[in-house]
Amino acid sequence: MSIEVVKTALPEVLLIKPRVFEDERGFFFESFNRQEWLEATGVDCDFVQDNHSRSKQGVLRGLHYQLPPAAQGKLVRALVGEFFDVAVDIRRSSPNFGKWVGQRLSAENKYQLWIPEGFAHGFLTLSSVAELLYKTTDYYSPEHERALLWNDPALNIDWGLGGVSPLLSEKDEEASPFCELETL
Repeated sequence: MSIEVVKTALPEVLLIKPRVFEDERGFFFESFNRQEWLEATGVDCDFVQDNHSRSKQGVLRGLHYQLPPAAQGKLVRALVGEFFDVAVDIRRSSPNFGKWVGQRLSAENKYQLWIPEGFAHGFLTLSSVAELLYKTTDYYSPEHERALLWNDPALNIDWGLGGVSPLLSEKDEEASPFCELETL
């Protein structure tokens, strides 16, 4: 098996640690193998779109999600740099509703985070620049896309900003508070 799967504090959100072959020439690893994915995670999904994002240090994107019928699961990894990746459980029927988990993903550690449907997603760029690639289980659908306020006190996410204000898009500045959540 070329991946190790670690359950996070939110058991449906999985940390994926690949087996990396490294020597003086560089490294190699399988970033995705459908058969091993299914065997290791038990998650049977079809990825239909890859997204590549580049952000400079201090940029915070999220917390984003899509409503059905276009809800998305995401498999996220860093290609360049490092970021703090966050998933928030937005399933009203879940015992973990409103709870979050965060993980540092970097080009160095090569970890991936599986964020299933029913979770909002966001990240903060920690390095001077970071590029992330994420596979999605449904296509981008602007009419189904929603955003939660990244700093909502009801969520109490510790972004590790130390009082520094992140760089936000207009969409993220105008995101909805958690109490106005449109759910799955």
